[in-house]
Amino acid sequence: MKATLAVLRNELHRILALRPAFSVLVVATILYAAFYPQPYVNEALRDLPIAIVDRDNTLGSRELARRVDATPDVAITMALPDLATAEREVYARRISGILLIPQYFERDLLHGRPSPVALYADASYFLTYQRISGGVSAAARTLGTEVETARLIAAGVEPALAGAAADPMPLTAVALFNPQAGYATYLLPAAFVLLLQQTLLIGVGLLGTLPGGRFGSRDGAAANAGPLASVAGKLLAYLVLEAVVLPFYLIVLPYLYGLPRLGSAVEILILALPFVLAVSGLGMVIAAIFRSPLAVQLAFAAIGLPFFFLAGFAWPPEAIPHAIRIASILVPSSAAIDGFVKLSQLGAPLFDARSEFLTLWALAILYGGTALALEIRDRRASPIAPA
Repeated sequence: MKATLAVLRNELHRILALRPAFSVLVVATILYAAFYPQPYVNEALRDLPIAIVDRDNTLGSRELARRVDATPDVAITMALPDLATAEREVYARRISGILLIPQYFERDLLHGRPSPVALYADASYFLTYQRISGGVSAAARTLGTEVETARLIAAGVEPALAGAAADPMPLTAVALFNPQAGYATYLLPAAFVLLLQQTLLIGVGLLGTLPGGRFGSRDGAAANAGPLASVAGKLLAYLVLEAVVLPFYLIVLPYLYGLPRLGSAVEILILALPFVLAVSGLGMVIAAIFRSPLAVQLAFAAIGLPFFFLAGFAWPPEAIPHAIRIASILVPSSAAIDGFVKLSQLGAPLFDARSEFLTLWALAILYGGTALALEIRDRRASPIAPA
Protein backbone atom coordinates (compact mmCIF):
# COMPACT_ATOMS: atom_id res chain seq x y z
CA MET A 1 0.00 0.00 0.00
CA LYS A 2 2.87 2.38 0.79
CA ALA A 3 4.41 1.67 -2.59
CA THR A 4 1.07 2.42 -4.31
CA LEU A 5 0.74 5.72 -2.46
CA ALA A 6 4.34 6.58 -3.35
CA VAL A 7 3.60 5.99 -7.03
CA LEU A 8 0.42 8.06 -6.65
CA ARG A 9 2.35 11.02 -5.21
CA ASN A 10 5.08 10.70 -7.78
CA GLU A 11 2.63 10.60 -10.71
CA LEU A 12 0.72 13.64 -9.45
CA HIS A 13 4.04 15.46 -9.13
CA ARG A 14 4.96 14.52 -12.70
CA ILE A 15 1.57 15.78 -13.98
CA LEU A 16 2.31 19.18 -12.47
CA ALA A 17 6.04 19.25 -13.25
CA LEU A 18 6.18 17.96 -16.83
CA ARG A 19 5.08 20.76 -19.14
CA PRO A 20 3.69 18.60 -22.01
CA ALA A 21 1.54 16.53 -19.63
CA PHE A 22 0.41 19.59 -17.67
CA SER A 23 -0.50 21.37 -20.92
CA VAL A 24 -2.74 18.51 -22.05
CA LEU A 25 -4.28 17.37 -18.77
CA VAL A 26 -4.82 20.79 -17.18
CA VAL A 27 -4.42 23.68 -19.62
CA ALA A 28 -6.13 21.96 -22.58
CA THR A 29 -9.12 20.88 -20.48
CA ILE A 30 -9.61 24.47 -19.30
CA LEU A 31 -9.35 25.88 -22.83
CA TYR A 32 -11.72 23.27 -24.25
CA ALA A 33 -14.27 24.01 -21.52
CA ALA A 34 -14.04 27.75 -22.18
CA PHE A 35 -14.08 27.83 -25.97
CA TYR A 36 -15.45 24.59 -27.42
CA PRO A 37 -19.15 25.17 -26.56
CA GLN A 38 -19.19 28.80 -27.71
CA PRO A 39 -20.16 28.21 -31.39
CA TYR A 40 -23.23 26.27 -30.24
CA VAL A 41 -24.57 28.74 -27.65
CA ASN A 42 -27.46 29.75 -29.95
CA GLU A 43 -28.66 26.12 -29.97
CA ALA A 44 -30.56 26.26 -33.30
CA LEU A 45 -30.24 27.97 -36.66
CA ARG A 46 -32.62 30.90 -37.05
CA ASP A 47 -33.64 33.25 -39.89
CA LEU A 48 -31.70 31.51 -42.63
CA PRO A 49 -31.67 33.82 -45.67
CA ILE A 50 -33.51 32.78 -48.83
CA ALA A 51 -34.76 34.57 -51.94
CA ILE A 52 -38.24 34.43 -53.43
CA VAL A 53 -39.03 34.41 -57.14
CA ASP A 54 -42.77 35.13 -57.39
CA ARG A 55 -44.03 34.49 -60.93
CA ASP A 56 -47.67 34.74 -59.87
CA ASN A 57 -47.61 38.01 -57.89
CA THR A 58 -51.11 37.53 -56.46
CA LEU A 59 -52.59 37.86 -53.02
CA GLY A 60 -52.18 34.11 -52.47
CA SER A 61 -48.50 34.05 -53.46
CA ARG A 62 -47.74 37.09 -51.28
CA GLU A 63 -49.54 35.44 -48.36
CA LEU A 64 -47.35 32.34 -48.76
CA ALA A 65 -44.23 34.51 -48.82
CA ARG A 66 -45.38 36.35 -45.69
CA ARG A 67 -45.96 33.10 -43.81
CA VAL A 68 -42.60 31.67 -44.84
CA ASP A 69 -40.86 34.85 -43.70
CA ALA A 70 -42.74 34.69 -40.37
CA THR A 71 -41.33 31.28 -39.46
CA PRO A 72 -38.43 31.36 -36.99
CA ASP A 73 -36.24 29.26 -39.28
CA VAL A 74 -36.38 31.23 -42.55
CA ALA A 75 -36.04 34.89 -43.54
CA ILE A 76 -36.83 36.10 -47.05
CA THR A 77 -34.08 38.64 -47.63
CA MET A 78 -34.44 39.09 -51.39
CA ALA A 79 -37.31 39.26 -53.89
CA LEU A 80 -35.74 38.60 -57.29
CA PRO A 81 -37.25 38.73 -60.79
CA ASP A 82 -36.00 35.41 -62.17
CA LEU A 83 -34.37 32.12 -61.23
CA ALA A 84 -31.05 32.89 -62.92
CA THR A 85 -30.51 35.96 -60.76
CA ALA A 86 -31.38 33.99 -57.64
CA GLU A 87 -28.93 31.24 -58.60
CA ARG A 88 -26.10 33.77 -58.77
CA GLU A 89 -26.92 34.89 -55.23
CA VAL A 90 -26.76 31.25 -54.05
CA TYR A 91 -23.38 30.76 -55.73
CA ALA A 92 -22.14 33.93 -54.01
CA ARG A 93 -23.30 32.45 -50.64
CA ARG A 94 -25.47 35.48 -49.90
CA ILE A 95 -28.56 33.28 -49.58
CA SER A 96 -29.09 29.62 -48.71
CA GLY A 97 -32.13 28.82 -50.83
CA ILE A 98 -34.69 29.92 -53.42
CA LEU A 99 -38.48 29.71 -53.15
CA LEU A 100 -40.05 29.69 -56.61
CA ILE A 101 -43.80 30.35 -56.80
CA PRO A 102 -45.10 29.45 -60.28
CA GLN A 103 -47.51 31.38 -62.45
CA TYR A 104 -51.22 30.63 -61.83
CA PHE A 105 -50.38 29.53 -58.29
CA GLU A 106 -53.44 31.17 -56.73
CA ARG A 107 -55.82 30.18 -59.54
CA ASP A 108 -54.93 26.51 -59.31
CA LEU A 109 -55.10 26.60 -55.54
CA LEU A 110 -58.60 28.08 -55.49
CA HIS A 111 -59.85 25.60 -58.10
CA GLY A 112 -58.64 22.66 -56.01
CA ARG A 113 -55.92 21.70 -58.46
CA PRO A 114 -52.33 20.91 -57.45
CA SER A 115 -50.34 24.11 -57.16
CA PRO A 116 -46.77 23.05 -56.43
CA VAL A 117 -44.06 25.46 -55.37
CA ALA A 118 -40.35 24.76 -55.84
CA LEU A 119 -37.74 25.09 -53.13
CA TYR A 120 -34.05 25.04 -53.98
CA ALA A 121 -32.15 24.74 -50.69
CA ASP A 122 -28.43 24.41 -50.01
CA ALA A 123 -27.94 20.77 -49.01
CA SER A 124 -24.15 21.02 -48.68
CA TYR A 125 -24.82 21.73 -45.00
CA PHE A 126 -27.55 19.39 -43.82
CA LEU A 127 -28.69 21.51 -40.86
CA THR A 128 -29.30 24.48 -43.15
CA TYR A 129 -31.22 22.33 -45.62
CA GLN A 130 -33.38 20.75 -42.91
CA ARG A 131 -34.28 24.10 -41.34
CA ILE A 132 -35.17 25.76 -44.63
CA SER A 133 -37.15 22.83 -46.02
CA GLY A 134 -38.94 22.33 -42.70
CA GLY A 135 -39.91 25.99 -42.38
CA VAL A 136 -41.15 26.36 -45.96
CA SER A 137 -43.01 23.02 -45.86
CA ALA A 138 -44.82 23.94 -42.64
CA ALA A 139 -45.92 27.32 -44.02
CA ALA A 140 -47.05 25.85 -47.33
CA ARG A 141 -48.92 22.99 -45.67
CA THR A 142 -50.75 25.34 -43.30
CA LEU A 143 -51.78 27.70 -46.10
CA GLY A 144 -52.92 24.80 -48.28
CA THR A 145 -55.02 23.38 -45.46
CA GLU A 146 -56.69 26.72 -44.82
CA VAL A 147 -57.47 27.26 -48.50
CA GLU A 148 -58.92 23.77 -48.89
CA THR A 149 -61.01 24.19 -45.74
CA ALA A 150 -62.39 27.51 -46.98
CA ARG A 151 -63.20 25.98 -50.38
CA LEU A 152 -65.11 23.10 -48.78
CA ILE A 153 -67.06 25.45 -46.50
CA ALA A 154 -68.00 27.56 -49.53
CA ALA A 155 -69.26 24.39 -51.18
CA GLY A 156 -71.66 23.80 -48.27
CA VAL A 157 -69.63 21.42 -46.09
CA GLU A 158 -69.89 21.97 -42.33
CA PRO A 159 -66.78 23.74 -40.92
CA ALA A 160 -65.84 20.84 -38.60
CA LEU A 161 -66.08 18.31 -41.44
CA ALA A 162 -64.28 20.63 -43.82
CA GLY A 163 -61.37 21.01 -41.37
CA ALA A 164 -61.16 17.24 -40.86
CA ALA A 165 -61.25 16.59 -44.60
CA ALA A 166 -58.49 19.10 -45.33
CA ASP A 167 -56.25 17.84 -42.52
CA PRO A 168 -57.48 14.40 -41.40
CA MET A 169 -54.38 13.54 -39.30
CA PRO A 170 -53.01 16.64 -37.55
CA LEU A 171 -49.63 15.95 -36.00
CA THR A 172 -48.34 17.36 -32.72
CA ALA A 173 -44.57 16.82 -32.39
CA VAL A 174 -42.99 17.01 -28.93
CA ALA A 175 -39.19 17.24 -28.68
CA LEU A 176 -38.46 14.98 -25.71
CA PHE A 177 -35.29 15.66 -23.69
CA ASN A 178 -34.37 18.50 -26.07
CA PRO A 179 -37.12 21.12 -25.77
CA GLN A 180 -35.50 23.58 -28.16
CA ALA A 181 -34.63 20.85 -30.69
CA GLY A 182 -31.19 22.45 -30.51
CA TYR A 183 -27.90 21.24 -31.88
CA ALA A 184 -25.94 22.11 -28.73
CA THR A 185 -28.18 19.93 -26.54
CA TYR A 186 -27.59 17.06 -28.95
CA LEU A 187 -23.86 17.56 -29.54
CA LEU A 188 -22.23 18.90 -26.39
CA PRO A 189 -22.91 16.04 -23.91
CA ALA A 190 -21.26 13.57 -26.28
CA ALA A 191 -18.49 15.99 -27.23
CA PHE A 192 -17.62 16.57 -23.57
CA VAL A 193 -17.06 12.83 -23.10
CA LEU A 194 -14.88 12.68 -26.21
CA LEU A 195 -12.83 15.66 -25.01
CA LEU A 196 -12.31 14.02 -21.62
CA GLN A 197 -11.22 10.81 -23.30
CA GLN A 198 -8.87 12.47 -25.79
CA THR A 199 -7.10 14.71 -23.26
CA LEU A 200 -6.73 11.87 -20.75
CA LEU A 201 -5.44 9.45 -23.39
CA ILE A 202 -2.84 11.89 -24.68
CA GLY A 203 -1.83 12.95 -21.17
CA VAL A 204 -1.42 9.39 -19.91
CA GLY A 205 0.42 8.44 -23.08
CA LEU A 206 2.85 11.32 -22.63
CA LEU A 207 3.39 10.53 -18.95
CA GLY A 208 4.23 6.95 -19.87
CA THR A 209 6.89 8.00 -22.40
CA LEU A 210 8.41 11.12 -20.84
CA PRO A 211 11.39 10.87 -18.40
CA GLY A 212 10.46 8.98 -15.25
CA GLY A 213 7.52 7.32 -16.90
CA ARG A 214 8.74 3.76 -17.13
CA PHE A 215 11.37 3.05 -14.47
CA GLY A 216 13.22 6.31 -13.92
CA SER A 217 11.38 7.80 -10.98
CA ARG A 218 13.47 9.94 -8.62
CA ASP A 219 11.28 8.83 -5.72
CA GLY A 220 12.98 5.75 -4.29
CA ALA A 221 9.79 4.16 -2.99
CA ALA A 222 8.05 4.76 -6.31
CA ALA A 223 11.02 3.46 -8.30
CA ASN A 224 11.12 0.23 -6.25
CA ALA A 225 7.37 -0.36 -6.39
CA GLY A 226 6.28 -3.62 -7.92
CA PRO A 227 4.39 -3.80 -11.21
CA LEU A 228 0.98 -4.04 -9.54
CA ALA A 229 1.67 -1.15 -7.18
CA SER A 230 3.06 0.91 -10.05
CA VAL A 231 0.01 0.44 -12.28
CA ALA A 232 -2.45 0.85 -9.42
CA GLY A 233 -0.73 4.03 -8.18
CA LYS A 234 -0.80 5.61 -11.61
CA LEU A 235 -4.46 4.75 -12.10
CA LEU A 236 -5.24 6.30 -8.72
CA ALA A 237 -3.35 9.45 -9.74
CA TYR A 238 -5.42 9.79 -12.88
CA LEU A 239 -8.59 9.21 -10.85
CA VAL A 240 -7.58 12.02 -8.47
CA LEU A 241 -7.06 14.37 -11.42
CA GLU A 242 -10.34 13.43 -13.13
CA ALA A 243 -12.19 13.73 -9.82
CA VAL A 244 -11.86 17.48 -10.40
CA VAL A 245 -12.05 17.67 -14.19
CA LEU A 246 -14.84 15.21 -14.94
CA PRO A 247 -17.56 16.64 -12.63
CA PHE A 248 -16.82 20.07 -14.09
CA TYR A 249 -17.39 18.78 -17.63
CA LEU A 250 -20.38 16.52 -16.97
CA ILE A 251 -22.20 18.43 -14.22
CA VAL A 252 -21.08 22.08 -14.08
CA LEU A 253 -20.78 22.83 -17.82
CA PRO A 254 -24.25 21.44 -18.70
CA TYR A 255 -25.65 23.69 -15.96
CA LEU A 256 -23.78 26.74 -17.28
CA TYR A 257 -24.98 26.15 -20.86
CA GLY A 258 -28.55 25.26 -19.96
CA LEU A 259 -28.43 21.66 -21.14
CA PRO A 260 -30.99 19.16 -19.78
CA ARG A 261 -29.95 17.82 -16.37
CA LEU A 262 -32.43 15.19 -15.28
CA GLY A 263 -30.07 12.64 -13.77
CA SER A 264 -28.42 12.15 -10.41
CA ALA A 265 -24.92 13.56 -9.99
CA VAL A 266 -24.00 10.58 -7.82
CA GLU A 267 -24.96 8.06 -10.52
CA ILE A 268 -23.05 10.06 -13.13
CA LEU A 269 -19.93 9.89 -10.98
CA ILE A 270 -20.44 6.17 -10.38
CA LEU A 271 -20.47 5.58 -14.14
CA ALA A 272 -17.45 7.87 -14.51
CA LEU A 273 -15.29 5.58 -12.33
CA PRO A 274 -14.90 2.70 -14.82
CA PHE A 275 -14.74 5.20 -17.69
CA VAL A 276 -11.67 6.93 -16.23
CA LEU A 277 -10.04 3.61 -15.39
CA ALA A 278 -10.68 2.24 -18.90
CA VAL A 279 -9.33 5.35 -20.64
CA SER A 280 -6.29 5.52 -18.33
CA GLY A 281 -5.54 1.85 -18.88
CA LEU A 282 -5.79 2.28 -22.64
CA GLY A 283 -3.41 5.26 -22.45
CA MET A 284 -0.89 3.23 -20.48
CA VAL A 285 -1.08 0.39 -23.01
CA ILE A 286 -0.48 2.76 -25.92
CA ALA A 287 2.44 4.38 -24.06
CA ALA A 288 4.00 0.95 -23.49
CA ILE A 289 3.62 0.11 -27.17
CA PHE A 290 4.89 3.34 -28.79
CA ARG A 291 7.46 4.38 -26.12
CA SER A 292 8.03 7.83 -27.66
CA PRO A 293 6.14 11.07 -26.89
CA LEU A 294 6.10 12.00 -30.57
CA ALA A 295 4.80 8.58 -31.57
CA VAL A 296 2.06 8.82 -28.94
CA GLN A 297 0.95 12.23 -30.21
CA LEU A 298 0.94 11.06 -33.82
CA ALA A 299 -1.02 7.93 -32.90
CA PHE A 300 -3.71 9.87 -31.05
CA ALA A 301 -3.88 12.46 -33.81
CA ALA A 302 -4.58 9.62 -36.24
CA ILE A 303 -7.24 7.84 -34.15
CA GLY A 304 -9.00 10.94 -32.79
CA LEU A 305 -11.31 11.35 -35.78
CA PRO A 306 -12.18 7.63 -36.05
CA PHE A 307 -13.09 7.69 -32.35
CA PHE A 308 -15.39 10.62 -33.10
CA PHE A 309 -17.27 8.73 -35.83
CA LEU A 310 -17.36 5.47 -33.85
CA ALA A 311 -19.09 7.27 -30.97
CA GLY A 312 -22.42 6.99 -32.78
CA PHE A 313 -23.66 10.58 -32.63
CA ALA A 314 -22.06 12.05 -35.78
CA TRP A 315 -23.63 9.15 -37.71
CA PRO A 316 -26.40 6.85 -36.42
CA PRO A 317 -24.89 3.61 -35.03
CA GLU A 318 -27.64 1.63 -36.81
CA ALA A 319 -26.16 2.80 -40.12
CA ILE A 320 -22.60 1.76 -39.21
CA PRO A 321 -21.49 -1.66 -40.54
CA HIS A 322 -21.92 -4.38 -37.94
CA ALA A 323 -18.23 -5.33 -37.81
CA ILE A 324 -17.23 -1.73 -37.13
CA ARG A 325 -19.91 -1.42 -34.46
CA ILE A 326 -18.45 -4.46 -32.71
CA ALA A 327 -14.95 -2.95 -32.91
CA SER A 328 -16.24 0.34 -31.48
CA ILE A 329 -17.03 -1.45 -28.21
CA LEU A 330 -13.28 -1.42 -27.51
CA VAL A 331 -13.33 2.39 -27.40
CA PRO A 332 -14.45 3.55 -23.92
CA SER A 333 -16.27 6.62 -25.22
CA SER A 334 -18.69 4.51 -27.26
CA ALA A 335 -20.29 3.00 -24.15
CA ALA A 336 -19.66 6.07 -21.98
CA ILE A 337 -21.55 8.47 -24.24
CA ASP A 338 -24.65 6.26 -24.28
CA GLY A 339 -24.45 5.79 -20.53
CA PHE A 340 -23.94 9.44 -19.63
CA VAL A 341 -26.71 10.59 -21.99
CA LYS A 342 -29.11 8.11 -20.41
CA LEU A 343 -28.26 9.26 -16.91
CA SER A 344 -27.91 13.01 -17.38
CA GLN A 345 -30.26 13.90 -20.23
CA LEU A 346 -32.92 11.21 -20.10
CA GLY A 347 -33.00 10.97 -16.32
CA ALA A 348 -32.73 7.18 -16.40
CA PRO A 349 -31.55 5.31 -13.29
CA LEU A 350 -28.17 3.62 -13.26
CA PHE A 351 -29.89 0.25 -13.65
CA ASP A 352 -31.03 1.24 -17.14
CA ALA A 353 -27.41 2.00 -18.06
CA ARG A 354 -26.14 -1.30 -16.69
CA SER A 355 -24.95 -2.60 -20.08
CA GLU A 356 -22.76 0.49 -20.59
CA PHE A 357 -21.62 0.33 -16.95
CA LEU A 358 -20.57 -3.31 -17.25
CA THR A 359 -18.93 -2.70 -20.63
CA LEU A 360 -16.80 0.08 -19.14
CA TRP A 361 -15.77 -2.15 -16.23
CA ALA A 362 -14.84 -4.91 -18.68
CA LEU A 363 -12.71 -2.43 -20.65
CA ALA A 364 -11.12 -1.16 -17.43
CA ILE A 365 -10.14 -4.71 -16.47
CA LEU A 366 -8.97 -5.50 -20.01
CA TYR A 367 -6.77 -2.43 -20.44
CA GLY A 368 -5.62 -2.36 -16.81
CA GLY A 369 -4.65 -6.03 -17.01
CA THR A 370 -2.87 -5.47 -20.32
CA ALA A 371 -0.96 -2.51 -18.87
CA LEU A 372 0.08 -4.68 -15.91
CA ALA A 373 1.22 -7.49 -18.22
CA LEU A 374 3.28 -5.05 -20.30
CA GLU A 375 4.79 -3.59 -17.13
CA ILE A 376 5.84 -7.05 -15.97
CA ARG A 377 7.27 -7.86 -19.40
CA ASP A 378 9.31 -4.66 -19.55
CA ARG A 379 10.65 -5.10 -16.03
CA ARG A 380 11.84 -8.59 -16.87
CA ALA A 381 13.51 -7.28 -20.01
CA SER A 382 15.08 -4.30 -18.16
CA PRO A 383 15.52 -5.12 -14.46
CA ILE A 384 15.53 -2.12 -12.13
CA ALA A 385 18.73 -1.52 -10.23
CA PRO A 386 18.21 -1.39 -6.48
CA ALA A 387 17.85 2.13 -5.12
